[in-house]
Parts: sequence; structure tokens; C-alpha cells
Amino acid sequence: MLCPEIFIMFGMKFFFYSLEHLPIHIHVRNADGITKFNLEPDILLIEAKGIKPKDLMLAEALIQERKEEITKKWKEFHSK
Repeated sequence: MLCPEIFIMFGMKFFFYSLEHLPIHIHVRNADGITKFNLEPDILLIEAKGIKPKDLMLAEALIQERKEEITKKWKEFHSK
């Protein structure tokens, strides 16, 4: 299974899996754990394992900043 990487920032890797499902969402992994956020209709934390609260807030802020880019890459990849 492919894990297309969207970007890496502040030690966090933002990615999705190749066999994903709707709604559009993104996974975030750092040294402490992994989390998942839905992007539609609004950004919403779905699950988190091991990630510190401050890192969750940072990840959410970065997703908000780059939501358009993430959504575009998701749609491009999954339309193939």
C-alpha cells in the first residue's frame, strides 16, 4: 500500500494511504504517534494515538493553512 506524502513540517509527516475512503482526511505521524483529521465538511480530529496535545494543535493549524493543497492532492491521486 502506498502512502503518498503531502508534506513534512516540524517533524510531522502529513500523508494519506492509497486505498483511502471518503470523507477526505489526512494522517499525521511524528515520533510520538499518529493521528487522523477529516477535512470535510470541516477539519475534525478523528483519532489520536500518542501525539501530545500541543502537537495536535500544531498539526490542525498546519492542515487549516494547507487544506486546499491537501484536498487537491487527494483528489488528483484518487482520480487515477
